[in-house]
Amino acid sequence: MAHLSDLVNLNLSDSTQKIIAEYIWIGGSGMDVRSKARTLSGPVDDPSKLPKWNYDGSSTGQAPGEDSEEILYPQAIFKDPFRRGNNILVICDCYTPAGEPIPTNKRHSAAKIFSHPDVVVEEPWYGLEQEYTLLQKDINWPLGWPLGGFPGPQGPYYCGIGAGKVFGRDIVDSHYKACLYAGINISGINGEVMPGQWEFQVGPSVGISAADELWAARYILERITEIAGVVVSFDPKPIPGDWNGAGAHTNYSTKSMRNEGGYEVIKKAIENLGLRHKEHIAAYGEGNERRLTGRHETADINTFKWGVANRGASIRVGRDTEREGKGYFEDRRPASNMDPFVVTSMIAETTILSEP
Repeated sequence: MAHLSDLVNLNLSDSTQKIIAEYIWIGGSGMDVRSKARTLSGPVDDPSKLPKWNYDGSSTGQAPGEDSEEILYPQAIFKDPFRRGNNILVICDCYTPAGEPIPTNKRHSAAKIFSHPDVVVEEPWYGLEQEYTLLQKDINWPLGWPLGGFPGPQGPYYCGIGAGKVFGRDIVDSHYKACLYAGINISGINGEVMPGQWEFQVGPSVGISAADELWAARYILERITEIAGVVVSFDPKPIPGDWNGAGAHTNYSTKSMRNEGGYEVIKKAIENLGLRHKEHIAAYGEGNERRLTGRHETADINTFKWGVANRGASIRVGRDTEREGKGYFEDRRPASNMDPFVVTSMIAETTILSEP
């Protein structure tokens, strides 16, 4: 007696060389991940060997109906934890048939910055901390919260264990393993300050690969929550009031910062970030003003300040970095729904390429 799960788990390589490639791209809102699959004649490990493909941009809010075709360019390959075997997930970006990047394609301009010789030589490393909230499906209220009511105040939930404190660990653990399986450089997970809220970290990864990996990890998370019948929210302030918001703290260093005398380079970089504070904030995620009130762990949206080991600052420098005179710093301003292509490339541009 065959069950659906037997068929879902069929091992294709028992009977065919063919593989399934799931092409993934970002839709019109900038946060709606889309994907569709196609059959390839055999295993592929290099994105340049994959065919370009098209999709209907009028259905994703990216093109008018009378000229709706957009083209997908494969950019990064990950192993598919859902279909397994030689099947793959493919991160793509989007172009017009004439080869112009469409307005919502943020990867294209990021790639330009990351391929600039001055940036390449600095080998920028990123560690991205992705916070998110798990919601009960039909009511959009956090997992584990009483219907329309509130749990006890924040305190016991951060990195907590136990039935009254932790909600959705099976989803989180499945995601962790699936990301490792896929080849994403996921470096850890933890329960967050608000119940039903979690974080995973991607990195350290070099240049544009950090953003490719974060998008792949978001895709996998959304697929897992789909299976579990739970909604994942990347909203920076999913519950108004005295609850922590959700951010995407971005840890960053360049070769000069990691070498002797790096602390001076870090201070200069932070000074440059301060000069362009408004510009960065505008690009750091939708609804961030609801999160950056100055009351919960990060400076007010209109204030730029940095400090050592200060979680109330815009930019935090670690004690280790101060002590060793080199290392990395953390930009605490990006919201959980930021586009990593935008944030990572903007930080590189401001700290490496821009002359104040």
